[in-house]
Amino acid sequence: MKYIRLLLISLLISSCSTAQNINKKQQNFLNSSYTNIKIFESDGYGLGPCEPSIFINPVNPKNMVAGSILDNVHYSFDGGLTWETKKITSDLGVFGDPCIVADYQGNFYYLHLSDPDKIGWRSTNILDQIVIQKSTDGGINWSNGIGIGKNSPKQQDKEWFTISPINNEIYVTWTEFDKYGSKKVQDKSRILFSKSSDGGQSFTIPIKINQLDGNCIDDDLTTEGAVPSVGINGEILVAWSYNETIYFDRSLDFGKTWLEEDVIIANQPGGWSTEIYGIGRSNGMPVTAVDHSQSIYRGTVYVNWTDVRNGKDNTDVFIAKSTDNGTTWSKPIKVNSDKTTTHQFLTWMSVDPATGFIYIVYYDRSNTRNNETAVTLSVSYDGGDTFVSKTISENSFSTVPKGIFFGDYNNINAQNGIVRPIWTHYENGKLSIFTALINEK
Repeated sequence: MKYIRLLLISLLISSCSTAQNINKKQQNFLNSSYTNIKIFESDGYGLGPCEPSIFINPVNPKNMVAGSILDNVHYSFDGGLTWETKKITSDLGVFGDPCIVADYQGNFYYLHLSDPDKIGWRSTNILDQIVIQKSTDGGINWSNGIGIGKNSPKQQDKEWFTISPINNEIYVTWTEFDKYGSKKVQDKSRILFSKSSDGGQSFTIPIKINQLDGNCIDDDLTTEGAVPSVGINGEILVAWSYNETIYFDRSLDFGKTWLEEDVIIANQPGGWSTEIYGIGRSNGMPVTAVDHSQSIYRGTVYVNWTDVRNGKDNTDVFIAKSTDNGTTWSKPIKVNSDKTTTHQFLTWMSVDPATGFIYIVYYDRSNTRNNETAVTLSVSYDGGDTFVSKTISENSFSTVPKGIFFGDYNNINAQNGIVRPIWTHYENGKLSIFTALINEK
C-alpha cells in the first residue's frame, strides 16, 4: 500500500512538472516577438511571387532554401536573415507549384510542374509531367531536372514530396487529370504515387493509391491535396481531400502496396475549395506530418486542414491525430483560439523532428478590420491537445474585391527549434514573400 501511494505521488509530481513546463513554453512563445524578413518582392508585373515553400538544411541549419511562383528559387546561408534570388530553369519547363525539401545528406530538391514548350496554357503539352531538380550546393546551382509520371495527354498537377529519414528515399504524390478543367463526366482525377531510391536520378512507374476518383474541374469534387509523410518505421502516410471528406492511405512496404480501402479521417464541411473575400483562390487541403522525436508523442500522425463547419463566413483551422498509424483518428481539434466569426485559411503544418512540437501557420482575420489579413502561428507543446496562437506578421495587408492570386498554400519548416514560416504578402499593388525568424532553442 505504501508503494502504491509513493507511485501515485510520483506520477502526480511528474504530471504537475510536465504541465508547468508546457505552460512556461506557451508563455515564452506568447511573450516573444519575431523579426519579419522580406525574402523577395515582385516588380508589380506578371504572376507571383506566391505559393512559397521553404526548408531548412538538416546538415547545416544556417542554410535554407525557398521556392515561389512561377520559377523563383531563394537561398540563405545565415539562417534566413539575408536571401539571394534567382530563376530556376529546366528543359522540361517550370510552371509553379514549387515544393522544396532537403535530404539527410544536405542536398536540396525542387519539385514543380512542367511547361516544355515554355508558353504556358497555350501549350497542349502543359503539365505533361512533374519535374524534380537537385542542388548539391545549398540552392545556388540546380540540375536540369528529370520528369516524373509523364502520361500525355493526361496532366499532372498539385504535387508534393517528402524524404524518408529511414532510407533517404524520395516519395512523391500528386493529382493526375484526364483533362484539366474538363466538365465531362468521363474525365476523372486520381492520386498517384512514385518514389526514387537513387537520390532523384530515376523514379518508379506511378501507381494509383486512391479508392474514389474525382472530377477534373479543380474544385471540391476533384481529388487533391496529397502531402506525403513518413512514419517512424518507414511507413508512407498521406491524406487528401475529395467531396467534403478527408481521406487517408498508407503503405507499410515502402510504396509497393497500399490499403484496399481508404480511411476516412473526418468530414470537411464546405470542402477544400473555399471562398475568401479579396483572395482569388483559397483552399483547405490537408497536410500530413509525423512526430519523429523521442518525446512521449513519438509516432503520432497528424493531419491539418481548414473547413467551414462553424459557418460559411467562419473558416477555421483543424487538426486530427492518430496513434495507430492512421487506422483510427481523433475528432477534429480546432487550432485557432479566437471566438470570432472570421476566416482563418491557407494553413500548413510542420512537426519538429527533434522536439515533437507542432507548428501551424495560416492567414488570420480575427484581429483585423475590413477583411485585412494577418499571419498567425499556432503551436502545440503537448501532442496537439492544446494550442497557443500568436500573430507573427508585423503588418497586415488588404486585398481588392476582385481578388489577388495568392496561390494554393503557404508553408513552414521546423528543425531542432529553428522555425521558419513563409507566406505571401500584398502591399502597394505588389506581391512579396516573407519569413519570420523564430528560434525556440
